[in-house]
Amino acid sequence: MNFEHSQKVQDLQARLQDFMATQVEPNEARYADEVATGERWKVIPVMEELKQAAQQAGLWNLFLPESGHGAGLTNLEYAPLCEIMGRIHWAPEVFNCAAPDTGNMETLERYGTEAQQRRWMDPLLAGEIRSCFAMTEPAVASSDATNIECRIERQGEKYLINGRKWWSTGALHPKCELFIVMGKTDPDNPQRHRQQSMILVPRDTPGIRIVRWLPTFGYDDAPHGHAEVAFDNVEVPAENILLGEGRGFEIAQGRLGPGRIHHAMRAIGQAEVAMESMCRRVKQRTAFGKPLAEQTVTLERIAEARIGIDQARLLVLKAADRMDKVGNKEAAAEIAMIKVAAPNMLQRVIDFSIQAHGGAGMTDDFGHGFAAANARAMRIFDGPDEVHRNQIGRIELKKYA
Repeated sequence: MNFEHSQKVQDLQARLQDFMATQVEPNEARYADEVATGERWKVIPVMEELKQAAQQAGLWNLFLPESGHGAGLTNLEYAPLCEIMGRIHWAPEVFNCAAPDTGNMETLERYGTEAQQRRWMDPLLAGEIRSCFAMTEPAVASSDATNIECRIERQGEKYLINGRKWWSTGALHPKCELFIVMGKTDPDNPQRHRQQSMILVPRDTPGIRIVRWLPTFGYDDAPHGHAEVAFDNVEVPAENILLGEGRGFEIAQGRLGPGRIHHAMRAIGQAEVAMESMCRRVKQRTAFGKPLAEQTVTLERIAEARIGIDQARLLVLKAADRMDKVGNKEAAAEIAMIKVAAPNMLQRVIDFSIQAHGGAGMTDDFGHGFAAANARAMRIFDGPDEVHRNQIGRIELKKYA
């Protein structure tokens, strides 16, 4: 594997870093003020302005690998760009590279019909609408997707959907117009992985009800947010099924692979921010007669943070390279490894930074609270650590069959 990025990627890195420094970072305070003012679930004016600027700058839809719709980047080429965007939690949306829209666009591109792509993918690619992915359920252990109970029943030329979902990211955004819903069309099929299907559901379809918004350790993630959603006799046309009945698990595996590595890429950027904050803080503070930066424990933590960040970055690049060369299925072990390694590393680095800031680390002044909450949540969404570790273990043992 060649660890030196191509000239194309280096040029994109420079342009993206410049855009972040000159357009996104100076607007952090304005973004926070606009989110905090008035209704929580609303369109943020500065976000719309920045999205237009990013489109004009040619920094748009960077995430789509080998696609005519974006920059045509491989996963390996996208990794350093995703890290740069990940430094500010809301920045990926500026470039139309935010979850769950990225995964939903990739799903539509890979598995959607031409008509489904025209109806939904085109406005998503243009940033005109947003979307939601509804898979996890409150009544079952959704880490095992075969447990899903939501029913998708064929009735003539339509499907009837009944069930309840939660942690449906994006459901509360005012521009959300599409749900991709996973449910069971054939619950009695002896092949458990052929029971599920995915279907496209317009947000304004009668029978969809937002039960409540779900905070993550007290943070509501407005204006995007997560919701518990009820589907009560929701009717959609039969042509809204994705790929065909019984293909839902297959689609989920294809969708979640890139999404998992995107989260890991962004985690590297978040960890770098926490590290920078820690280093600046310890150089400014003195305790017990000498700067914190000269205390042995501080030096050890800075060293541990650097080792962890660089290890995780290399594993991300390896996973991305494997995905490009052999496909998501064959790169399953590497994807699972980075999904475990990145958030655990991020939690540790943020904790070091909190400790270095002392009492200030427990306030929202330096963003540690939200960062820590997000890092902890990463160890659950897109599959908990335990599931990925089990998968890694099984793959390793196959070598000794």
